[in-house]
Amino acid sequence: MKNRRDFLKTTAVASVAFALHSFKTNGENENENCSKINKPIVLSTWNFGIQANEAAWKILKDKGRALDAVEAGVKIPEGDPNERSVGFGGRPDRDGKVTLDSCIMDEFSNIGSVAALEHIKHPIAVARAVMEKTPHVMLVGEGALQFAVSQGFKKEKLLVEASEKEWKEWLKKSDYKPIANIENHDTIGMIALDSHGNLSGACTTSGMAFKMHGRVGDSPIIGAGLFVDNEIGAATATGHGEEVIRIVGCHLVVELMRQGKTPQKACEEAVTRIVKLTKNRHKNLNDIQVGFIALNKKGEYGAYCIQSGFNFAVNDVSGNKLIDSDYFLK
Repeated sequence: MKNRRDFLKTTAVASVAFALHSFKTNGENENENCSKINKPIVLSTWNFGIQANEAAWKILKDKGRALDAVEAGVKIPEGDPNERSVGFGGRPDRDGKVTLDSCIMDEFSNIGSVAALEHIKHPIAVARAVMEKTPHVMLVGEGALQFAVSQGFKKEKLLVEASEKEWKEWLKKSDYKPIANIENHDTIGMIALDSHGNLSGACTTSGMAFKMHGRVGDSPIIGAGLFVDNEIGAATATGHGEEVIRIVGCHLVVELMRQGKTPQKACEEAVTRIVKLTKNRHKNLNDIQVGFIALNKKGEYGAYCIQSGFNFAVNDVSGNKLIDSDYFLK
């Protein structure tokens, strides 16, 4: 029969062996799980997302921060005078003024936003400055412009000749009937997961063409046009902003992922809720387009929209590709 000393010695050895086995097993599982994470990865809305992703990927592939990547990415369509729905070159409101909306959010839930901003080519950079250099999260209109100028941003004329010509033609009838996937193709939203496993997002737009002066959609509103939760995932939206605001769409998508839904299923449920709410207010759902893209911490992604025509770009280690989103109206 073993004495008490032998028993304690045997127990101690067994405990150490179990601890070592557990550490090894946990370590192996952890490494196995890490190997399954698709990172880095960046998603963005619409076909101009291909070029935007390329700019973001230059940062992500060198293990840069997701926040820097999404800012650099959305600046591409913002600065393109031929892009008629974002930044420089965007279609004006009914008064002939190009007003821009933008927001940005990082892995620490820091946020910055500008709305109804005029004369500044890159509102996303101003939104980041609001986040990093002010005690506020949102500046609008003249106040946003004053802040931008104080930070060294250059005032520019944003109304390009082609957009001005369209606006003058529109004035002849002043009939406000946005066309889905054209005037509703009004945003670049970008979400990214970097090599460190951190998420960030950005969203920027010139808004609906020929909107009322002062109209603000979902794009600069954290929780509506963009939301990031570094524990769960990120989502961004495009399309008819009023409908996205109504359900606080991107926050909803992230919360659905928190409940265990895949990014794809979360986007589908958010769109379904919008459809249910809009049926009683719009005679024809074909007049409305809303699309969501979502990304979780594993690098899994999804997208869904109301009707066909919405696409999104995905860039990871396998390359940069444009994907047509699945949709509700079949």
